Amino acid sequence: MATFSVAFLGCKVSHADAQEIRERLAADGHQEAGEQVDVAVLSTCCVTHEAVRKSRQAARRASRRAGRVYLTGCAANLEGAFEGLPANVRVVSLPAERAGTFVARDVGAIGCTRAEIGLDRVRAFVKVQDGCSFSCRFCVIPQVRGASRSRPAGAVFAEVSRRVRQGHREIVLTGINLGCYRDREAGLGLPGLVRAIGETPGLLRLRLSSIEVNHLGEKLLAALRETGSASKHLHVPLQSGDDGVLVAMGRRYDAATYLRRVTGATDAGFNLTTDVIVGFPAEDDRAFENTLLTVEAAGITKVHVFPYSPRPGTHSAAEDPIEPAVKKERSARLRAVSADACRQAWTRKLGSSDLVLVDRPGRGYGDDYAPWLVQARIGSLVRARAEAVTEEGIVGRAS
Repeated sequence: MATFSVAFLGCKVSHADAQEIRERLAADGHQEAGEQVDVAVLSTCCVTHEAVRKSRQAARRASRRAGRVYLTGCAANLEGAFEGLPANVRVVSLPAERAGTFVARDVGAIGCTRAEIGLDRVRAFVKVQDGCSFSCRFCVIPQVRGASRSRPAGAVFAEVSRRVRQGHREIVLTGINLGCYRDREAGLGLPGLVRAIGETPGLLRLRLSSIEVNHLGEKLLAALRETGSASKHLHVPLQSGDDGVLVAMGRRYDAATYLRRVTGATDAGFNLTTDVIVGFPAEDDRAFENTLLTVEAAGITKVHVFPYSPRPGTHSAAEDPIEPAVKKERSARLRAVSADACRQAWTRKLGSSDLVLVDRPGRGYGDDYAPWLVQARIGSLVRARAEAVTEEGIVGRAS
């Protein structure tokens, strides 16, 4: 028997990939342990230069506390990302579907002592799609994840049912480009998948991790509105609110299209969050101001801000003309706009109540993904009344 640990960096897809390996090793008879282990697995990230740096740091730390280290995930498939690491670190440059099997076989099985192992988080991330066939000029993900592909609906339904049986109150459907989900044999796209999963006995809350605005159509909105467990939150990446920058990025919409599509969601009561890249090579002062205007017009309450970082092998890899100080200043302005929008949205909730999933001591998220500060048992779904607002979220009292 080997002792092991599994960790991840980056997005919810990376978390789902790490969980698959964690379950494989446990099912093969190995024992999950703490700091000093025989085997450490790290699902890595390369979406920015900083993500690669953190992945390398995590790999070096793991090499000091484990006999063998396996690096999987996005950065493991980026050429040269892990050169010069200690000899006990092995880079597994394989698609996610094959990486888990490779690690499990290399470690070796000693017997099936436990068929399944629960997630280490309150909400369960279920990957339904991987890869991307879009061609955004800044994005390295198609290079390291490959073309879009979907998981069979039957396998998705089985995992969702298993996670609910394990006690997870919320299921988050995740993928690299979630709206590309297709199971042609089952005749299901993402709207049909949402409706079918919504029928799972015992499922209390269903959420989408992220959806491209190109896929935010009436069929999907109707499926979310009509599925009782579907949350009133959508994360729809914007990346820029300036048409010139969007063209330079290779995005497949303009600002007007984005606003038109998200209006249907906000009119239906969905809380909208987004991603924005600041300091892309084509972004001048006027373009940045257009982004601020678009964020406001869209009614976005939370912006995840990413200073532009050129990625190797992408179309814009050699372009980075905007000074770091300018990126920093624009990022700070956009984060301030986001913070103000959040506070306004939270203040409008005073006196009302929401169902809050408590996922950390004294903290949780409402149905629309607003953060709450509420005292209740971790893992519980409680109704809380909004009594005050702080910089960290809504102060609530559980009833």
